[in-house]
Amino acid sequence: MDVVVIALYLIVLSVLGIYGFHRAHLLFLYWRHRKSAPKPMSQFEELPYVTVQLPMFNEMYVAERLIEGCTEIEYPKDRLEIQVLDDSTDETQQIAAAKVADLVARGWDATYVHRTDRTGYKAGALEAGQKVAKGDFILVFDADFVPTKGIIKDLVHFFTDPKVGMVQARWGHLNRDYSMLTRVQSMMLDGHFVIEHIARNRSGRFFNFNGTAGIWRKSAIVDAGGWQHDTLTEDMDLSFRAQLRGWQFIYVPDVIAPAEIPCEMNSFKGQQFRWAKGSAQTAKKLLPLVLRSKIPLFVKIEAVFHLTNNFAYLFLVILAALQLPNMLLRRHMDRPELLLLDVPLFVATSGSIVLFYVTSHHVLYNNIWEALRRLPMTMALGIGLSINNARAVIEGLIGKDSEFVRTPKHGIVKHTEGWSKKSYKAGKTLATLLEIGFGLYFVATIAIAVVTGSWTSIPFLVLFVVGFLYVGSLSLYQSR
Repeated sequence: MDVVVIALYLIVLSVLGIYGFHRAHLLFLYWRHRKSAPKPMSQFEELPYVTVQLPMFNEMYVAERLIEGCTEIEYPKDRLEIQVLDDSTDETQQIAAAKVADLVARGWDATYVHRTDRTGYKAGALEAGQKVAKGDFILVFDADFVPTKGIIKDLVHFFTDPKVGMVQARWGHLNRDYSMLTRVQSMMLDGHFVIEHIARNRSGRFFNFNGTAGIWRKSAIVDAGGWQHDTLTEDMDLSFRAQLRGWQFIYVPDVIAPAEIPCEMNSFKGQQFRWAKGSAQTAKKLLPLVLRSKIPLFVKIEAVFHLTNNFAYLFLVILAALQLPNMLLRRHMDRPELLLLDVPLFVATSGSIVLFYVTSHHVLYNNIWEALRRLPMTMALGIGLSINNARAVIEGLIGKDSEFVRTPKHGIVKHTEGWSKKSYKAGKTLATLLEIGFGLYFVATIAIAVVTGSWTSIPFLVLFVVGFLYVGSLSLYQSR
């Protein structure tokens, strides 16, 4: 039995090491291609008609800000359509409808579409809007974004290449410095948008539309089968289907679309749950198509890692559960040299995370020391999310249906005297008590490590304590 536990621990750590090696490979691809910035093939002589789609559901604190923000976009008024696709059941209906009426009175081509049947959730709303959209190109903004003035002109000329199906901008963070949680989230998102997107896109691998702040060629959406709602990540699903059809995607990191990121733990966990479950659903749906396709092998391999990336949370939970028995059993091993197997696996897993986030933070903010200060909490938060996201992956794989739960937006504004936000409570999750339980389990594990003299394990165990207790206790506190 002792050998089985240790073998399982090493197998799980090996799997996480493989994902860590993949992260390091993305970092290598980033450094190799970082200077190969994309450029439009040419410029449109006559700017094309663009439809801006604004899908929303119960967004009363930010709906007006978003709709008015679209009027600030520097693009010919006669070449722009604004669609408000509202599935709301609260005061958002009146707020959005009144704002659209105001835009129409000011001469804007704006329409308000309200559905009482939320079939397909966001994907259903986008599909319904697309069927009546006037533009050949469609820009999507979620309700937590604030459009920048030049975003269309900065992106639309890439479509002079008829093979380009989608162009994505980089997310910015309106409330990055609001709290520890938002600072750590920003660091995690920056790693995705700086390292992953650039590495994948510029090396000829697939990357995905992020659901917002990107422009689609309408014919590419139709050719790929349209918006489908059998996954919770309709953006990833459509992205892979379109690229399998041969459409090219462009990522333009110099074009920034600022957005409000979740400032409450339960909201953040809900968002992460949706992304993790949706990616598992998409993997289940599309991996067979990817593997059977005629795309190059290196593109297939990256697609497999991309679609299964959240599976690592399953192994992280198992690794967490095995920490105490593994530590106790190894004290009585006859072959202590097996301990050396941990070193390369641990370096592959944790070392790649350190380089990944330090690099992205340095590229954007030119401050390595700040990155190093935030890094432990970033790693701890990733550990603390593992129970929430592992459950999401399991639900996605077994086919359990769930509602598309939108992330609450608070309309956060920074004033000279501090931050202000509207009250919007997110729901609790049953995983909270399990997270706190895991945190206490690691408190006991550290105590045993001190008693038994297992000093080298303690810094690693502290990350687990902080991660699980931070996520669990903050979830419990903010759900009051």
